[in-house]
This record gives sequence, structure tokens and C-alpha cells, in this order.
Amino acid sequence: MIDYARLTDIVRQAGRLAMAHWPGAGHSLSVWEKSPGDPVSDADLAVDAFLKHELGALLPGAGWLSEETVDSTERLDRQFCWVVDPVDGTRDFVRGRTGWCVSVALVSAGRALIGVLDAPARDEFWMATAGRGATRNGQALVASSRAHLPGARVPADALPKADHDLTLVDKPNSIALRIAMVAADEADLLATLRWGYEWDIAAACLIAREAGAAVSDAWGVPFDFNKRDPRAFGLLVTAPAIHAAAVARLATRNPPRNGEGDRA
Repeated sequence: MIDYARLTDIVRQAGRLAMAHWPGAGHSLSVWEKSPGDPVSDADLAVDAFLKHELGALLPGAGWLSEETVDSTERLDRQFCWVVDPVDGTRDFVRGRTGWCVSVALVSAGRALIGVLDAPARDEFWMATAGRGATRNGQALVASSRAHLPGARVPADALPKADHDLTLVDKPNSIALRIAMVAADEADLLATLRWGYEWDIAAACLIAREAGAAVSDAWGVPFDFNKRDPRAFGLLVTAPAIHAAAVARLATRNPPRNGEGDRA
């Protein structure tokens, strides 16, 4: 169905296009805020336009869901849908830091079939296909196998007092790269308790799952992608053996899970 060589080339080209704008490589960048605290740059828009054109040509008729494109419900009637964040980790990107990536997923019937992350500033290219495993730079990934929650490595800036038995590790701004850290056994646990969007997580969640990690929303329920409302509340990516303990720890912090609006 998909020309994987062409898909790889498209995403790598998108990464090179982003690099041509990245301040960390000495380039100037136009940055503004879509809303307070939500930055966007001309790189986001350029990469978005490139991917929409090229991925549309790769799989004609597929729907499109992207952070930088006005959403259309037409995607709900398509068998396949591209779910894209042209620059995930924009805050790191605009500051010239390396914690960002291009994120591309192909979704069908609510499930990610292909997930690709290109992090050119880190020389990392991640890819997964449902049922076929996940790789980074061509090397097979095996997720964390940690057996106990205390001491688990968490990519975060700080931890709540109740979680001081966990261990901080380096945190890229990109949520997709933090998910991928669990896939690569560089972290044991990633948890969020806030509203986010499918384009932030769809590709990376497949990579983590195919590497053997447990992936769910904050209540422990699997994700369903390409929903009418593309938001999701909470994210939990862990070593499989500590997933239940992590769900239990978060249970007292989660809001009530009532109605479709609360579903991931």
C-alpha cells in the first residue's frame, strides 16, 4: 500500500526543511504566538505545507489532521488519515535546542499503522509499522523492562512531592521524543495529566508500543485516533510491568472520566 522508501524520503526532506530554518544551525526565524504561550514559526508552516503536498501525493484520498492546518471533518470519512505535527517541540526549536522532531503517523480505523519521527538535530530517525516492530536509525528498539515503579526514570524538569521516589532524566521539549525515550529504554515512565492533541502523540505511541512499551491514556485506556474531537486527556507510556502501578498512582489525580469529551 505504501512506498516506504518514498515515505522515508519525504519525512527526511521535511526534517531538512526544518533544519534550514533552525536557529541552532545559525538561521534566522520568524516566530509569533497562535495564542498566549503557544509559539509557531515560519518553519512549522513551511514543513506543514510540504508534508501535506507530498503525503497527499503518496496516498491520494487520505485525510489530513495537522497542528498547523485548519481541521476539516472530511477526514472522518476517509479510510486513512495522516496525523502530523510538522515541528513537535517548537519551544526547543525556536530556542536553537535539539529537542524537536517532525512527526508523521498514518491512521486507519482509529489505530496508527505507521509512525515516523525525524529528529535531524539529534541525528535520529525513528520508524514503526504496526505488527513489525520499531527502529531508531535502523536498529531494532526494545522498551524498558523495569519491574518496579520506585526509581523509574522520568523525562521531566521536576517531580511532584508524591513522586520523589522516581528518577529525573533529560527532557526534550518534544512529547514525541519523550515517548520514544521509553521505546529506546532511555526512560521507564512518561505521564501527563493535561489535554493534548493526537498529532503530538500518534506516531510516537506506535513506536513505543511496537518496541514493547505499554501505552494508554491516564486512566489506562488505549487511544483511539482520528476522532471528531482530536484532543486527548492524559498520556501514560511505561515499561509494561509498571503500567498498572502507574495507573493506580495517577487515579487520585485524574478528573472524573465522564462523557465523550473526556475520552482519549
